[in-house]
Amino acid sequence: MQPLTGTRDIDFGGPATYRIVVKGELGLEWSDRLGGLAMTTTERTGESPHTVLVGRIRDQAELNGVLETLYSLHLPILRVEQVEDDS
Repeated sequence: MQPLTGTRDIDFGGPATYRIVVKGELGLEWSDRLGGLAMTTTERTGESPHTVLVGRIRDQAELNGVLETLYSLHLPILRVEQVEDDS
């Protein structure tokens, strides 16, 4: 099977910082259940609120757990991206 062209290699072998955007609003009480990710909710006039989760995720299993939790809450996942660390 050929890899997709134009994609960069993603290493799931260790911790990385991720930004996840979902459609909907999450209360801060969900932070522990979502790996301690920082959460910010934005509201735009005439649109549904979006919640942005950012933080360090240890490995692919933890990322999967976060995504499964969001899915079980019926929040549409709009974006998942690995971001560069500021350090």
